[in-house]
Amino acid sequence: MTIGILNGPNLNKLGRRTPSLYGNQSMESAIVQIQKTFPSVFFQYAQSNHEGDLIDQLQEWAEQPVDGIVINAGGYSHTSVALRDGIIFVTEQQIPVIEVHITDIHTREHFRQTSLLTDVCSHAIIGQGMDGYRQAVAWIVEQKTTNNKQV
Repeated sequence: MTIGILNGPNLNKLGRRTPSLYGNQSMESAIVQIQKTFPSVFFQYAQSNHEGDLIDQLQEWAEQPVDGIVINAGGYSHTSVALRDGIIFVTEQQIPVIEVHITDIHTREHFRQTSLLTDVCSHAIIGQGMDGYRQAVAWIVEQKTTNNKQV
């Protein structure tokens, strides 16, 4: 099983950016922990501060294909119709896309309270900190296992 993890703008600074909101853990250390938790899963990771790069990565993973995608689109979650359309393309290929937000966007600034992605994603995990990534991977593994697909 292969799962892609895709992070959007500013998430390359996790562990150093506003630790009071996002915590002290880097994405690199989170991925190491996830790999230890799911040793039979192969992970691909990408991050970009550029919207088009995120869409290109979604399209690439849809065509490889991967078994699932975990996406934290950062600020683009609230603004990007183009990214939403990219997710729709992926889900049309029967690949689940799980939206992750480290913080609870529903309690943040007004402009962050609506995600344009949630309703086109297969599932959303919001406000669970960095553990949200592990929860998203677990959701994909569970869905694939339940559907009798190879793990």
